[in-house]
Amino acid sequence: MAQETGELTGTKDKDYNLIWFTEASLSNVLRLETYIEDAEREGDSDLAEFFRRAQATSRKGGEQGKDLLRQRLAS
Repeated sequence: MAQETGELTGTKDKDYNLIWFTEASLSNVLRLETYIEDAEREGDSDLAEFFRRAQATSRKGGEQGKDLLRQRLAS
């Protein structure tokens, strides 16, 4: 089976992958906010803190992805 390299979508795989990664990271930040609230509501501060660390990592990935997209769109 042939690989999709942008002929069908008009977006090269590497560019699509960067866009997808950025969106997934930022969506994960939002999803984890719900998980943090659920853990806090149940009084599980260890779990809430675990989700906060995961959220910070996702936020960092999203910000790095946005920075890279900005650089690439500007050139």
